Amino acid sequence: MPAMNVGIYIYDEAEVMDFSGPFEVFSVASRFLPAAERFRVLLIGEAPVVSARGGFRVETHCRIDDHPPLDILVVVGGVHGAELKKPRVLDWIRTIASGARQVASVCTGAFILAEAGVLTTQRVTTHWEDIAELRGAYPLLEVVEGRRWVDDAIVTSAGISAGIDMSLYLVAKLGSPELAARTARQMEFDWTLPG
Repeated sequence: MPAMNVGIYIYDEAEVMDFSGPFEVFSVASRFLPAAERFRVLLIGEAPVVSARGGFRVETHCRIDDHPPLDILVVVGGVHGAELKKPRVLDWIRTIASGARQVASVCTGAFILAEAGVLTTQRVTTHWEDIAELRGAYPLLEVVEGRRWVDDAIVTSAGISAGIDMSLYLVAKLGSPELAARTARQMEFDWTLPG
């Protein structure tokens, strides 16, 4: 497996576990890989410091206009309404998504991907509380309930902690099921790859 850059887009009022969960999964998975095959996980934002939910202040690694090429883009959820009105951010997401090997969202990050035109007619999911709103706002999407994640080329997950399940799935998909299982065990996270 070649090394991959994982860019996690964060913003003010992003849900903390939406980005910290995937960050931990990819970081822990890298402990079991040779240096040349590791995931390089980057928190990317518009500014050098983001104030996530609950006032949790986070220093980003890169900004949207200055980062290495991304193999994986993860867009997280939270209080996302302001992100839907930022043409610069939506253009950036659209551009990165068109060249990334894998695009994913956690929770209400699906709204941002849909507003950017990255999600159009796929099967998707989001936090249970936001299912009806996502269906109403983007009626061409097939929004499913009761799933921790859905893979329809773009991978979307349900709310908050489901981002961990989804990220383990991505490790299995892009690395191997064995790597995902080892990562979950190291994290003491109860997870098995369905099927």
